[in-house]
Amino acid sequence: MSLDVVCFGALNMDKLYRVNRIAREEEESVIRSFKESPGGSAANTAVGLARLGIKTGYIGKVSNDREGKLLLDNFKTEGVDTRGVIVSKEDRSGVVIGFVDGKGERALYVDPGVNDTIELKEINLEYAGSAKILHLTSFAGEKPFKVQKTLVETLSNIKVSLDPGELYARKGLATLKPVIKRSFVMFLNENEIKLLTGENYKEGSKTLANEGISIVAAKLGKRGCYVTDGKETHLVKPYKVKVVDTTGAGDAFCAGFLYGLIKNKDLHECGRLGSFVASRCIREAGAREGLPKLSDLEEM
Repeated sequence: MSLDVVCFGALNMDKLYRVNRIAREEEESVIRSFKESPGGSAANTAVGLARLGIKTGYIGKVSNDREGKLLLDNFKTEGVDTRGVIVSKEDRSGVVIGFVDGKGERALYVDPGVNDTIELKEINLEYAGSAKILHLTSFAGEKPFKVQKTLVETLSNIKVSLDPGELYARKGLATLKPVIKRSFVMFLNENEIKLLTGENYKEGSKTLANEGISIVAAKLGKRGCYVTDGKETHLVKPYKVKVVDTTGAGDAFCAGFLYGLIKNKDLHECGRLGSFVASRCIREAGAREGLPKLSDLEEM
């Protein structure tokens, strides 16, 4: 089966504790509720794409433990192809433990587990190169970043999509350049653009476009998004909705935008699709609960 998009990033189980307040050193706090759900930036985007009818696969690594089985089962339920996911007999699957107070302030602790042990020799290059687009997001460790870097240099014919997140943006432009110069489209928020270029989103987008990226999409939250291909630029307005939870909004935006690219939509329409999918995501709690299905696009 040929795929439209293959996503490659960390796979984590999110364990979210709602607390009366975030405890500091030597302090105690009370847990009000607990919720567990599958997560990971690229994984959320993969689910968003699959719900829109895009043939989507995944490259990542889990352990043969409870969390790993839940992560894989969720992918299968959502229609994401899992042939590229490596299952390790050792160690543990990735987990993110989060504490959120009544104001929505949060503290996150990442336990990468086997995410940080992925090696190039474990990846099926034919599988990775079979898609129209390879979508990359960040890992906590250095080893998987080097694997991603080598992979995009090896697969010279595939279009690369990059959502670096703050983890990779903090590496700096020079370190990211090998991946950036191979990227067709790059997704960033304002802070990530500032970290990479030292400039605001408009000037920073130009700087990144000059590095060889065909399309830069700046995620601006309440102000929508700014998209440019070096020739045309658009400031796309957001969809007005009641915000319940912004978790996963950026990942949802990527899913909508990539759907537009696969369907050969113009730049402005790709921005609208990204904003729409993100707006549906933030209407519900959690990164995936609100992600729309293909029929929902009729409401745009």
